[in-house]
Amino acid sequence: MVHIHIMGASGSGTTSLGHTLAERLDIAHLDTDDFFWLPTDPPFTTPRDAEERIRLLLAEAARHDGWILSGSALKWARQIEPFYDLVVFLRIEPELRMARIRAREIARYGDRIGPGGDMEIKSGEFMEWAASYDTAGPERRSLAAHEQWLETQTAPVLRLDSSREIDDLVAEVLLHPAIAAGAVRQRR
Repeated sequence: MVHIHIMGASGSGTTSLGHTLAERLDIAHLDTDDFFWLPTDPPFTTPRDAEERIRLLLAEAARHDGWILSGSALKWARQIEPFYDLVVFLRIEPELRMARIRAREIARYGDRIGPGGDMEIKSGEFMEWAASYDTAGPERRSLAAHEQWLETQTAPVLRLDSSREIDDLVAEVLLHPAIAAGAVRQRR
């Protein structure tokens, strides 16, 4: 069975690719947001304790022979890194990425993020944070932090431009030698 970590900036398509690949391979899709954040309304406001999130992630991963982990888990999920068969790093032009995020925010929250909405301030802060991905330093989720982390990985790294069609991205991941052998074993 295969274990793939798909990472990149917010809005780069890690969740979409992870979900689609998991369906295609008939394996579990795990998203780091489900482990990192406590379920709240408004969402994404309260991080879960670091020990609890890794405990939950490891327990969920152990329930499945194969899985795809999408999102960013650089500083808190080191214990799962040895299981990665492949790391997929998604990149996309900042303008397109931010347009995706804006559309996603509106679709998810509608008027809640508009003027006077209960999520207006949080959404604005999130948008500022997301926009700084390409220029921020390695102390937070950023291109610099991701590049620094990728240098330490022993699993192969596949870099993809996520402005491409999702079916093209899926095909490229499935053709990677680190995955092709595992996918064939899984189908038997």
